[in-house]
Amino acid sequence: MTALASIESQDIAALMREMGMNARKAALELAQVPAEPKVAALKAAAAKLRENAEAILAANAKDMEAGRAKGLTAALLDRLALDAGRIEGIASGVEAVADLPDPVGRELARWSPEHNGLDIARVSVPLGVIGIIYESRPNVTADASAMCIKSGNAAILRGGSESFHSSRAIFDCMVAGIIEAGLPEHAIQMIPITDRAAVGEMLKLSDYIDVIVPRGGKSLIARITDESRIPLFKHLEGLCHTYVHASADPQKAVDIVVNAKMRRVGICGATETILIDSSVAGRLLPRIAEALVAKGCELRGDETAQAVDGRIKAATSEDWVTEYLDAIVSIKVVSGVEEAVNHINTYGSHHTDAIIAENAAATTTFLNGVDSGIVIVNASTQFADGGEFGMGAEIGISTGKLHARGPVGVEQLTSYKYIVRGQGQTRP
Repeated sequence: MTALASIESQDIAALMREMGMNARKAALELAQVPAEPKVAALKAAAAKLRENAEAILAANAKDMEAGRAKGLTAALLDRLALDAGRIEGIASGVEAVADLPDPVGRELARWSPEHNGLDIARVSVPLGVIGIIYESRPNVTADASAMCIKSGNAAILRGGSESFHSSRAIFDCMVAGIIEAGLPEHAIQMIPITDRAAVGEMLKLSDYIDVIVPRGGKSLIARITDESRIPLFKHLEGLCHTYVHASADPQKAVDIVVNAKMRRVGICGATETILIDSSVAGRLLPRIAEALVAKGCELRGDETAQAVDGRIKAATSEDWVTEYLDAIVSIKVVSGVEEAVNHINTYGSHHTDAIIAENAAATTTFLNGVDSGIVIVNASTQFADGGEFGMGAEIGISTGKLHARGPVGVEQLTSYKYIVRGQGQTRP
């Protein structure tokens, strides 16, 4: 915790109001900035990230040391850790956002009603000021900053205390880039304290912040939902499922399930529950279990799954609603696609769910029935990522239904207004 974290509560409120006012002013300026300066700012920021890689790694080392002392799990430490390759990935990600088509000023529709002759256009505009509250992944600092700049929005960032030094070092590079390109200095701001009271004050800034994007676990989302006076793009937990249908290709099933669970266990797109059809459980479940155990995964299952493979421990009711973010998976044997869909809609978080099947009718039932932001056929749930969708990056995976759903990319960070042109018409 920094010395700044001891600021009195009344000073925290004043700090947040000042940040809100600065963000609103910057947002009004940014909304009128053409595409080229925004691209230049992001290219410059990517260069700063590469130039300052050693400083970023030194800051990350402080966070990693504190994280180990705090007893963070291996999965959370993996989320937090940076190395030369990940920093290059962050810089490349910023450049990828820079190279996207500009989402601002697009003419979404245009028409002229016969009865009045008006020329009416619907045109994309920035949302305004976006508050992003996230936990231990420092790369979000760059991704969120880049996406907000590209979409003409000002941003107020609040990273987790675990990643404070790493995020600050990345943030400094992003600010240096936008200043070099002549964009408003307060286009992106980061809350400079770790006191949780700052989040509470941030959630009151409805006069300045247009939308809050929370990225984190259940407790963070619950708190923000309860306290916020500002609309939310909810990035709820990733309680993702992979369902192995009776028609699944056996090798695809093994390969996809293992990747979906074990590629990176600490990300929101990791599969947490495997559902497998009863007609193929005896044949496929031991192969899937063998492959998962070989990767160090703990298996928890219902009675039917346990009877098929003795390495599977007994699951409790809590397992069906747990985002492990660890090398643990729950397994349930189901009677068919309808039961799989019902289980997912009952216990899932509406994030990402997949079916492995060769039967077209089964995949159609699954795609139409599962109420999630992303529904996948014959591929890993770990593709739940804006970059993998060709969106350059994402600010989160929205599990709500209003305005944005699924990966929130630069287009989803815009709204629209109507431009109406006349030739002297008056309304009768």
